[in-house]
Amino acid sequence: MKKLALSCLLITCIGFQSCKNEEKQKEIEAAKAEGEKVVSSECYQAIYEKDTLQLKLNTLKNGKIAGNMIMKVAQATETTGEIAGEFHGDTLFADYTFVEVTNKNKTFKNPMAFLKRDKKLILGKGEMQTTMGVTYLLKDKPIDFDRVKYKFDSAECADKK
Repeated sequence: MKKLALSCLLITCIGFQSCKNEEKQKEIEAAKAEGEKVVSSECYQAIYEKDTLQLKLNTLKNGKIAGNMIMKVAQATETTGEIAGEFHGDTLFADYTFVEVTNKNKTFKNPMAFLKRDKKLILGKGEMQTTMGVTYLLKDKPIDFDRVKYKFDSAECADKK
């Protein structure tokens, strides 16, 4: 009888613990969803010779940036993808995860740095390195924001996503 009572007590404790874990998980998911709510959106466009880049940045409640970009570069395949990152001072460090419009089976990911100056974004040029399949900007090498092709001006957002 004692063993039966101990077994029932143990099962009850395990049940309460799993309920507690489920509640914590729900709280974490709710906080994450709250942090992912869009606070504001800004759209930009950069035109250089025959190249056109369109960028939409959404500022999330948690301070991070998420959005999308379309790159139509002459002599290259058009790419479309998502931007995700965050500002450090006046510089947005982000990853551009994209596919080529002609081959949507392969996904690419490149790091990018944008300097916010007045109402413009300037896409910087920096040295990149790939280690174990991950490409990143070298931290000990400066990013050039002066001698660059793409300077984004504010633009009207085409859609309300």
